[in-house]
Amino acid sequence: MTARTADARAALPPALAAALDGYEQALRDERDLSAHTVRGYLTDAVWLLDHLARRGGTKVDELDLTALRSWLAQGRTRGASRATTARRAAAARSFTAWLRRSGHTPEDVGLRLVSPKAHRTLPDVLAPDQARTVVESTAGAEDPVGLRDAVVLELLYASGIRVSELVGLDVDDVDRGRRLLRVLGKGRKERSVPYGAPAEQALDAWLTRGRPALATPDSGPALLLGARGRRLDPREARRTVHTAVARAPGAPDVGPHGLRHSAATHVLEGGADLRSVQELLGHASLATTQIYTHVTVERLRAVHAQAHPRA
Repeated sequence: MTARTADARAALPPALAAALDGYEQALRDERDLSAHTVRGYLTDAVWLLDHLARRGGTKVDELDLTALRSWLAQGRTRGASRATTARRAAAARSFTAWLRRSGHTPEDVGLRLVSPKAHRTLPDVLAPDQARTVVESTAGAEDPVGLRDAVVLELLYASGIRVSELVGLDVDDVDRGRRLLRVLGKGRKERSVPYGAPAEQALDAWLTRGRPALATPDSGPALLLGARGRRLDPREARRTVHTAVARAPGAPDVGPHGLRHSAATHVLEGGADLRSVQELLGHASLATTQIYTHVTVERLRAVHAQAHPRA
């Protein structure tokens, strides 16, 4: 939370501040959200209540649909994008739903709040040959860090898992006999994700020659380690990906999430059905996975425009 947001929170009337404290506790204890997500919801709630207070409100039961709409409209006049407005509306609905559940208000006024849908931008993806160049960029490395980087690249592209899921893997989460990863995703939902033979080869080299060289008493069960022997930091994994992508001619500058997008797109283009890709990626909703159908259609259009004589 920024200093400006902290100041706005400190200036809230006592009843609004107390409700906000309860909401924060609920976010941390009841919903198993990441610290980043909690901060985001809380920041939007602070500014919503700040807006209510500036309108003369001192209690949360004075928060009505008019106040919600004027808060969103104020943001738009100050240059907030459609995506930001949509996010703020979702945060407001989360807050008003909690107010109703916790008995602070007799009804959920956010149920009638409509916000513009955010424009969904198509994710940058690597072409298959670019992806191959990226994951093979550390081929032949024999030093421990190089062997680890090879596993990072191979597993991210082979499985499509998130970088947070990758660095959270323990050694026992890898079923090498069946080539499966036991992944703990968002909402602490567990799923099994397959990986291929090249990733298995990289894992074998890492576990036999790389990890033992870096392991310390502080390593614990972590599958991937940093140079000092502790669990690999996500920032280091991101740097590894960006460095490897920079070596691929013509490749867009993508990070770990770009490898995830690329894996999903290439699996769909290879004939997989959308439900299978949803399971692979750990999406709670099929609607989230459907963006990859748009990616493949756009790629098809580009190929058609370039190759068809009457395009």
